[in-house]
Amino acid sequence: MFKVIINPHWEISHDGEASLDTAVLLDLLMAIQKTGSISKAARLVGLSYRYSWGMLRDVEQLFGTPLLNTDRGRGTTLTPLAEKLIWADRRVRARLSPTLESLASELENEIGKTVVGKSKPLRLDASHGFAVDALLHQLTEANLPVDLRYRNSTDAVAALSRSECDLAGFHVPLGEFEKKAVERYAQWLNPREHCLLHLAVRTQGMFVSPGNPKKVQTLQDLARPGVRFVNRQIGSGTRMLLELMLAGAGISPFDIEGYQSNEFTHSAVAAYIASGMADVGVGVQTAAQRFGLDFIPLVKERYFMALPLSMMDDPLIQHVIEVVQSGYFRKVINGLAGYESGDTGKILLLSEAFGQAAIRRNVPPSPITSESQFP
Repeated sequence: MFKVIINPHWEISHDGEASLDTAVLLDLLMAIQKTGSISKAARLVGLSYRYSWGMLRDVEQLFGTPLLNTDRGRGTTLTPLAEKLIWADRRVRARLSPTLESLASELENEIGKTVVGKSKPLRLDASHGFAVDALLHQLTEANLPVDLRYRNSTDAVAALSRSECDLAGFHVPLGEFEKKAVERYAQWLNPREHCLLHLAVRTQGMFVSPGNPKKVQTLQDLARPGVRFVNRQIGSGTRMLLELMLAGAGISPFDIEGYQSNEFTHSAVAAYIASGMADVGVGVQTAAQRFGLDFIPLVKERYFMALPLSMMDDPLIQHVIEVVQSGYFRKVINGLAGYESGDTGKILLLSEAFGQAAIRRNVPPSPITSESQFP
């Protein structure tokens, strides 16, 4: 099976001069950051020392400021400019990767339509997350054709109700906010037509800079003067969860500086804070860990894949279930900071997962039992 890969690429130009291609430079700077040596970094990325030194010198001339600090006792370290270039690349990737991955999947599907014998893909709509990334990787490794669209949780389950996808990823908090969250999804999930594949439990919380300089401890601190917040986009499950938590705590969003901001992934929120552009945001623990941020846990939630009951015997769906129920996938989930795999792979009716909150008005319970229908 062929795979389309689209990576973000950016350049810098100044006063009409030739553009600086950042790709090789960034690889070299990250290698210097890792090794503390230009010569070791050059070997690590497959460049000559002479070429590496010349490129670094040209970039320093372009910006008019050094990229490196050299100390005989401490080796070579990066200046704030070099660190900012690395951060810029991480932010570009955090912001654009879901869109590019969805586009790559669309291109694979369209190209595949022209290939004789190309099998029908599994249509997966889901909010972007680390467990979903892990699942997609495993499905790709298994040569399972997937047509992926990253979109927010409400859009995903709405698409499922219109038969526009086969699997819809969404997440629901455990505890006091579960009922209200389920009620929002229940308008699209029908207990007679849909069931759930449990993907993982994950922890949502607040991201803050290392050492927590603004001393953020609770949601009430978001409304303190001088605390800059970065939010997720409207319609995302994380923003919906935050709205529920703020309402429960009696906090007005209008009192939070930066509440109207929009970032499209947990990683993009973490990158924003890591850059110093904001003090706090909400997301999953894995993103905080990967960007070196401190994490204040708030609530655990379950991430599900909703799917039609009528597709339970479909070979593609059965393959997905086998992957999710495998010991290897559980191991991968447990390796993600803030993720748990205790119920990973379970097949549930909506009523089994959520109780009466999942039964839509005027829709009788499904007569199908989990013992008779599901593996």
